[in-house]
Amino acid sequence: MLNLFARRISGAIGLVAALLALAAGQAAAQDITGAGATFPAPIYSSWGEDYAKAGGARLNYQALGSGAGVTQIINRTVDFGASDSPVATERLQKEQLLQFPAVIGAVVVVVNVPGVDGTKIRLTGDLLGEIYVGRVRLWNDAKIVALNPHLKMPGIPISPAYRADSSGTTSIFTKYLASVSPIFKERTGAGNSVAWRTGLGAPGNAGVAAAVKNIKGGIGYVEFAYAAENGMQALQLSNGSGKFVSPSVSGFMDAAAHADWANAKDMAASMLNMPGDTSWPIVSATYILVPRNPKDPARTVRVLKYIDWSFRNGAATADRLHYIMLPPEVQDVVRQQWATLTDRGTPLWPAK
Repeated sequence: MLNLFARRISGAIGLVAALLALAAGQAAAQDITGAGATFPAPIYSSWGEDYAKAGGARLNYQALGSGAGVTQIINRTVDFGASDSPVATERLQKEQLLQFPAVIGAVVVVVNVPGVDGTKIRLTGDLLGEIYVGRVRLWNDAKIVALNPHLKMPGIPISPAYRADSSGTTSIFTKYLASVSPIFKERTGAGNSVAWRTGLGAPGNAGVAAAVKNIKGGIGYVEFAYAAENGMQALQLSNGSGKFVSPSVSGFMDAAAHADWANAKDMAASMLNMPGDTSWPIVSATYILVPRNPKDPARTVRVLKYIDWSFRNGAATADRLHYIMLPPEVQDVVRQQWATLTDRGTPLWPAK
């Protein structure tokens, strides 16, 4: 009798465990999985938390770097990939991917120069390129002093830091330098991963930020939100009009306003080295990639709903984290692109 009772209890426990496992599996199935760029990780995560609180699917985003994000969406191991640099049209076509911008951010140059307020340091893009190829090695180099007569620059080595991983942030930064510094273009070039001529590699925005903070004379490039959240000193750069500007949200907006969205292939509009009195010279959209031939269309729809909700409700979070929302008219163009995704001829997103 006791054995029968024990077996019934055991069976009931097993049934409850099975039901709980099934429920957990169903809940997990409603998650959105994404991976890639560290540049937008703070806002994607914050949007995801807000979306879940509003009753939407939960977001599981892994900030592994843009290169890893592109690889994972190509392999269809995540619902969306994220890349700070736009993927070439040929690759998008080959891998059956749709690319669209999600939010606008900026890359800034942070420094750690003992005895000097780094926010007062001025550099041109050309001189910054010389630093990153190892031609200018000391903070009191004559070229730096000439741009900064108001500062007493110390005679200590410049210690550049760069991303060791494949990175869209690196792509944005190197595209900028290659466009304004002939020697950088010749010796290093642009890309997610380049052969750096000098400096120390570190993983992610956080790794570069840590390297600069821990090394006297350090200089590095990070996404603005990381600099702001960590209280780092970002120097001034000359922009497309030759004006020395400090990074600011208004400066990012001014640069974004000059972007030619209407004629941009695959929505990859450039915002680098724009003219204007306040335009920050290193501004870029960051991109999301979803499959045109999803194995599970419902999962792609969940991604689109998450981004649509964020477009409509995420402005306050973007402001708090120092990002720029896409202009409303650009958001509408993004939704029009979603309408080209189909499942057996049926659009995944309604055309408007």
